Amino acid sequence: MSTLQTERTTVKRLAKRGNYDRETIVAILDEALICHVAFVLEGSPVVIPTIHTRIDDTLYFHGSAASRMLRSLRNGVETCVCVTLLDGLVMARSAFHHSMNYRSVVIFGKATEVTDRDEKLRVLAALVDHVAKGRSLDARAPNEPELKQTLVLALPITEASAKIRTGGPIDDEEDYTLPIWAGVLPLKLMPQPPIADERLAPGIEEPDYLTNYRR
Repeated sequence: MSTLQTERTTVKRLAKRGNYDRETIVAILDEALICHVAFVLEGSPVVIPTIHTRIDDTLYFHGSAASRMLRSLRNGVETCVCVTLLDGLVMARSAFHHSMNYRSVVIFGKATEVTDRDEKLRVLAALVDHVAKGRSLDARAPNEPELKQTLVLALPITEASAKIRTGGPIDDEEDYTLPIWAGVLPLKLMPQPPIADERLAPGIEEPDYLTNYRR
């Protein structure tokens, strides 16, 4: 699978920023920590922010089994999932041409529920590791009541697109002589030193995947 472009994933506005290469799309999905899941429920639009993970060509996300909205998704409702990484603020000379540098992905499709117990455990471990790689080996695995309380959904990554903006501002030619600073303010998600739980047992050191955390 080299391209994920379809009619509805084709970027219309600023088409040159569109990218349909699988490697580019999965790299953005793997770096992002949060996705937004959109669908229509009883005639009203709904957007749910949640944690996601990717295994091969499938995107997984989860929530409470009691969630009426998530239960509707497992019944084959069309959905759209979006992630966005913000890389910088683009300051132009005119207010109209201010922008942001970003990397985003949109996926269309229908999600299905993961019901196989072993697969569900595998996905839940991957969700933990998506947040902090290696954490699933330290954390206690879900018990049976927790598994029953958790709904895991799978969305095939077969219809998707990325949209990416890089570089500096693009001003109108006549504005380049204006005495106004223009350029880019780069932004990064930077981890801070871990804060130990106040009930942490003595002698337990913080794991390397937190001390040296990086996306």
